[in-house]
Amino acid sequence: MQDKGFEKIGSLLTDKPKNKKPPAYQWQELALQVIEDLSVPGFKRSSVFKICKENPKAVIVTALNDTKELCPTGERWKYFFKVVDES
Repeated sequence: MQDKGFEKIGSLLTDKPKNKKPPAYQWQELALQVIEDLSVPGFKRSSVFKICKENPKAVIVTALNDTKELCPTGERWKYFFKVVDES
């Protein structure tokens, strides 16, 4: 006979939270979009956040659109860094 209390505690430990906290700033949301769109690897994600924080949104959006258009395959995130660096 199992205790129902233990089942509830176990489900708390194994269930993932359903509501994700939204980004606090607009540049964080933009960084998450860049990371998703360009499949940025984990070790470069902090660099994307830094770029999005330090540059105007227009620069990031332009670089993202240029990257999608000019580099359809391969490691597009590298091209994104190059485009942002040149702007």
